Amino acid sequence: MKTLLLLITLFFSQVACASAWRSGAIYDGQTLQEASLQQVVDRSLQPGTVVVVSEQHDILAHQQNQLRVLEALYTAGSDQLSVGMEFFYRPSQPQVDQFVNGLLGEAEFLKTIEWGKAPFAPYRPQVLFPAKHGGKTLALNAPRSLTGRISKVGIAGLTEAERAQLPPDFTLGNAAYFERFQEVMSGHISKEALQRFFEAQSVWDETMAWTATEYLKQNPKQILVIIVGDFHAVYGGGLPDRLLARGAQNVVVVSQVHFDGVGENEAEKAMKPHEKWGPRADYIWVNR
Repeated sequence: MKTLLLLITLFFSQVACASAWRSGAIYDGQTLQEASLQQVVDRSLQPGTVVVVSEQHDILAHQQNQLRVLEALYTAGSDQLSVGMEFFYRPSQPQVDQFVNGLLGEAEFLKTIEWGKAPFAPYRPQVLFPAKHGGKTLALNAPRSLTGRISKVGIAGLTEAERAQLPPDFTLGNAAYFERFQEVMSGHISKEALQRFFEAQSVWDETMAWTATEYLKQNPKQILVIIVGDFHAVYGGGLPDRLLARGAQNVVVVSQVHFDGVGENEAEKAMKPHEKWGPRADYIWVNR
């Protein structure tokens, strides 16, 4: 009987291990077959490509993987690499330029751009990478003052001066994106505020896409790696859609997930293409 129980336990432990997503592995978002960083790179080497590498903001492994992507692209032969940062706001571009070129100290730089409470150290190598590899570090995002104002009064309540800060041909995120946004925000804000917050979210995505595509129009030989929070990147409805709508020719999306303490069913749900929204991303990079 003990032998039988041992065999049964061994069998189910092997099944559980076989079904688990391997930490550190990259998976094809459509087929869920294991892929490699080299496959991501091979798909991204065309000049003018935008590589969106998402993150959960408090996971160090995600920031380390972003640097791995940059290094792999450079090793594969890309000598014109730029980085776009969600966390830097467009009006701060002069200060970003000064910092990456050694003309502004880090402490003063972070104070000037009103960097938040998150440690800057995990992002420092990515921010400085383009200066040594033929590219530019871009401040992608809409001013915080603008998105904060929209979350309070909505786009309809903006002044003419505030409205002038919106990207040209601004478009709200699509219905599927709103559905996902509503699912996440439900219970946290009122129904009345939901539309305003979604408008602010859409301005965030549109501004990043506009900044990125305008840069690539002027610098068509560059490959641009965008570092952004995962919600903006997944299922196509946010930033990837807006990049394509604004003329990006090749967009490769890598969604990073963190499964530490996450049940197998929940992990499986996060990995599999959604029945309505489709694949999470072109590639999914797992950490535990």
